[in-house]
Amino acid sequence: MRFTFKTSYDQDIALAKHGGHRFWYGALLLALLAAPWWLGNYGLAQLSFMLIYSIVGLGLMLLAGYTGLFSIGHAAFLGAGAYVEAKLAAAGVPFPVSVSCAALLSAAVGVVVGLPALRVKGIYLGIATLAFGLIVEEVFARWEGVTGGNAGLSVAGLQIFGWRADSAASFYFVCLACTVLATLGVLNLLRAPVGRAFVAIRDSEISAQSMGIRLAYYKTLAFAVSAALAGIGGALYAHQIRFISPDQFGIVQSIDLLLMVVIGGLGSIHGVFLGAIFLIAMPQAIAAVKDLLPAAIGQAPGLQAFVYGAVLVAFVLFEPYGLYGRWVKVRTWLQMFPFYRRGMFARQKSFQKSERVR
Repeated sequence: MRFTFKTSYDQDIALAKHGGHRFWYGALLLALLAAPWWLGNYGLAQLSFMLIYSIVGLGLMLLAGYTGLFSIGHAAFLGAGAYVEAKLAAAGVPFPVSVSCAALLSAAVGVVVGLPALRVKGIYLGIATLAFGLIVEEVFARWEGVTGGNAGLSVAGLQIFGWRADSAASFYFVCLACTVLATLGVLNLLRAPVGRAFVAIRDSEISAQSMGIRLAYYKTLAFAVSAALAGIGGALYAHQIRFISPDQFGIVQSIDLLLMVVIGGLGSIHGVFLGAIFLIAMPQAIAAVKDLLPAAIGQAPGLQAFVYGAVLVAFVLFEPYGLYGRWVKVRTWLQMFPFYRRGMFARQKSFQKSERVR
């Protein structure tokens, strides 16, 4: 098992803990850069969707996983970014400018939604964000002069100062660049005092306030940053789909996004990407085994929703730290074998039980 002894503060806040992390992350980045040479257009489209959902998931993870504020209306921010991008792209505005506008508008909406977070939390905040998502979906459907209403809106191709990303590979590279920048931005934010304040609020609001952390400011900031990332994801989503309508940004989309970060592993950046892979791969897996099941089950309506719900309940009950938590346990077992003992995580479980009782 590898131990890293930290002897300085710079070492504590480094992006990579040791050389092994730098090697494997570098290898992963090289593999992603080489993806157009070993994947077809369909594979690249699926990979682009994973990257787009990862950007949105980074924002939601920052809000739910690191600040402890759950949102069940996050698709509204995704939709705001998508509609801003669609209108500005149609006007010929270059992508760097239009995506910045999408992020700023979504962040402004996030500030408005973040205000109720100053007075409510837990299930009540979830209900407030759910109501906000329903209101925004209705606005998208009713404001026909801007959004096209239920008839939807076509989205022009992505262009950056004259260069058009009109192929699956070129659009994939744009998504990859945005994802890398978003990931580095979130990682640096978490290393900064702002990120430490988010974590302190999540762990104990009373303790954070007693340490001088302004709850109102940081909670609103968390909503704004989270919404801005969702807006960037929405801008890319609009170009990937090339057609947007209100039903794409409803409650189902919001639940899918929340499902992504919970199953991936709350409080973990790795969990965002694992959750995005799950969100894209699960429908493909269900479609692959559908024909092998009895007709009464395979052709039943709502099969996908049932499987999603069952997986979510299983993770909440047996692995609350999600896919990344399971991977950490497997890695620990491999590193410590044959000295691994089943009771290693007993303290963690007893903490969760006390939290439930409380």
